[in-house]
Amino acid sequence: MKPETDLAGQRVFVVEDESLVMMLLEDSLVDAGCEIAGMASRVDDALAKAAALSYDVAVLDVNLNGRQTFEVARCIAERGIPYVFATGYGPASLLADFRHVPILQKPFQQQDLETALRQALAAQSERNETAPPGELPATQTCPLA
Repeated sequence: MKPETDLAGQRVFVVEDESLVMMLLEDSLVDAGCEIAGMASRVDDALAKAAALSYDVAVLDVNLNGRQTFEVARCIAERGIPYVFATGYGPASLLADFRHVPILQKPFQQQDLETALRQALAAQSERNETAPPGELPATQTCPLA
């Protein structure tokens, strides 16, 4: 059995449009020992920050004021950074390309958030261990930082 991924010191980028949920995420992440690397509540802002910020993992609300965040997710994935989708709609709300991404089901508890983040970080670690050397995806979705 692999040891659990330690969340202490992990820098997290949070994309969420509901202020109460954003505050809950912020408090929960700090309680887990994480640092908030940045926050966004609009898709355009999220996309710019996804490309420019330095962070270890992201939490993405699937829907920001009626706009889906899949373009943001693609940008983050192109950078090789793991992420979690937060949604109240479940896996059915995700495009097929994203069914492998851990889901933080709203409403969530502290343990749910920590489990989803650990899953994302562990999956990324496994991908890094098995990827051929030098194989990095070309950046196409991320705006120029």
